[in-house]
Amino acid sequence: MTSENTKLRTQDDRIAARLRGFGPLGVIAVAIIVASQLLAPLSAVLVLIWAKRSRTPWSEIGYVRPESWLGELVIGLILGIAFKFLMQAIVMPLLGADSVNQTYHYLVGNSYASLAVVPMMIVTGGFGEETFFRGYLFERFGKLIGHGPGAKALTVLITSVVFASLHYFDQGLPGAQQASITGLVFGTIFAFTRRLWPLMCAHASFDLTAER
Repeated sequence: MTSENTKLRTQDDRIAARLRGFGPLGVIAVAIIVASQLLAPLSAVLVLIWAKRSRTPWSEIGYVRPESWLGELVIGLILGIAFKFLMQAIVMPLLGADSVNQTYHYLVGNSYASLAVVPMMIVTGGFGEETFFRGYLFERFGKLIGHGPGAKALTVLITSVVFASLHYFDQGLPGAQQASITGLVFGTIFAFTRRLWPLMCAHASFDLTAER
């Protein structure tokens, strides 16, 4: 019985190591998680399953317990709201884009639609996109190209481009422009802090403010 348990444990160790690597099993896992981003926040759920199955420490995908949940919540909310107003008032007009997000502007004054859409925005943006684009992709690129300054800058750039491209399909060029800047800012913050909770709060508040 002890020998059988040891054999199973060894096999489990091998599977976990392969999931963390970039061999056939690791590449398949990456492909499935990346493809599932089209059904966000499914990708985030798969990332958490992958982390547990591959025995990847939660901290490596940004899931670090805050010293103060409330404090980081407030910081995240303020950051997201302030960042959105900066984008609306200065950045987007400089790019020649409408300062109002037309895709979600229909939610203004529409309480019934907001009740249905707002929770989805929080889960999809705050939890789903941050877990995938910052937590998971930063961990994978870190393992692949390293954690030096150049590697971090390249990771921020690549993840921002992918993040922006996915927003083009439902929000057009203005949405892609805004997402590219958001990706650069949030990605840079994550590269330095490696903490997802404040960014989840910031992303959620940014998206909720986008309906204004």
